Amino acid sequence: MNADQLYKFNLQFITHFNDLFSYSDSAKLALEGGCKWIQLRMKEASDGDVEAVARELMPLCKKNDAVFLLDDRVELCKKIGADGVHLGKNDMHPADARKILGDGFIIGGTCNTFDDVLRVKDDVDYIGCGPFRYTTTKKNLAPVLGLDGYKDIVWNMRSQGINSPIVAIGGITCADIPKILETGVNGIALSGTILNAGDPVAETRNLLSTIFASPTRSFLFGDVNEDI
Repeated sequence: MNADQLYKFNLQFITHFNDLFSYSDSAKLALEGGCKWIQLRMKEASDGDVEAVARELMPLCKKNDAVFLLDDRVELCKKIGADGVHLGKNDMHPADARKILGDGFIIGGTCNTFDDVLRVKDDVDYIGCGPFRYTTTKKNLAPVLGLDGYKDIVWNMRSQGINSPIVAIGGITCADIPKILETGVNGIALSGTILNAGDPVAETRNLLSTIFASPTRSFLFGDVNEDI
């Protein structure tokens, strides 16, 4: 990822839906609140349904200078020209996705353990690490990590020279953010915390303010390498 993309990495919104808002609505609310990284996740939907929503959201993301990724859907990503994909542990291996997409796309990979990191480290631009705590947003949830789990994974990665950016995910609230960033992760990914808030736009702004106010943030995002 380049420096601009890494800067936007600090807060990521993963689309979801509830009784009030659709997948598309959820992304629009996060964008309005200032989020610069949107991942379209519609796990149960068809490629056609995902493509329709993606084509609606892509110009909005471009207008708001936001990164736009698809969850899984590697071929669709290439077809529509999204910025990249995020791949779960049961999705296509990142190395195979890279063969299809080439170097011009962002590829993220889900990890729950350091062994998971070793499996994908050479083929991803960033690592999605979680869950922080139990969440109902995702099915087949992996064991929760908590703060100690993040500390262990970050320490193991950095001690072995693995410098991939890490985004924490899974049941995170605004109050959790400062302590999570202290573990050494580089970003926070959220879904329900934004979507289920009384005012999702205001909550997104509050989350960004909390991240920017974190005493560790200037270190994590101050000087970045264009070649990351």
